[in-house]
Amino acid sequence: MDGETLHRQHHIDCLPGEVAPTALIPGDPGRVQVFADLMDEAWKVAHKREYLTYTGKKDGVPVSCTSCGIGPSPTAIGVEELIRIGTKNIIRIGTCGVIQPDIKPGDMIIATAAVRGERATEEFISVDYPANADYRVVRALIDACDKLNLPYHLGIIRTHDAFYLESPWAHGDYKARLQKWIDLNVLAVENESSALFVVSSMQGVRAGTILVAGANIFEEKQGNTDMEPHIRNMVLAGITAAQLLQERGLA
Repeated sequence: MDGETLHRQHHIDCLPGEVAPTALIPGDPGRVQVFADLMDEAWKVAHKREYLTYTGKKDGVPVSCTSCGIGPSPTAIGVEELIRIGTKNIIRIGTCGVIQPDIKPGDMIIATAAVRGERATEEFISVDYPANADYRVVRALIDACDKLNLPYHLGIIRTHDAFYLESPWAHGDYKARLQKWIDLNVLAVENESSALFVVSSMQGVRAGTILVAGANIFEEKQGNTDMEPHIRNMVLAGITAAQLLQERGLA
């Protein structure tokens, strides 16, 4: 391990050995506590800026969880630093805006790839380079959802920078802006996954994404859906996938 990786990482504030081979990365630090509550044991490793890290064990398997904030740039930073201290599998756990009518609120979405609608990763490499999830992580997430009896959808999602242009709170004719992606069967929009996929793939690290679906972003609001049970199920699916990766010799 080179001298750089022996130092505490500047943003996530972690050292090698403090984070498990598989890390889940939500955007919201509050979801790290959901992770900790689902583990058999978990302890706080570090908290600096938006980066809160817990490491724990579930049925003897070590798993970590580091929040990475909103958007591709802080995600790229968190992912880069996790890789530097030895993480081998990184799984995004989050929410998304659904753009396909057959996806129900609370369903899981497992991304096979992401449209690179953000610009942070162009600092690393041109848009010719694809943002693909690692097939072994995708397989583990599918098997985790099957094991937990969670309905899921498998396909391409879209990552972009401007939340208020493509979200349930967007202004203007956002359906017109999204129509080409709807027609191309993109499942949902979010703000982080392509950064995760590009940075991880370029450095030989496995990555994947599981999201919980909110309401379709074009539908009129129909009361408040309690998302907390679905978020808990998503986090548990991420933990279960981490266990499966360990069982398969991928951690």
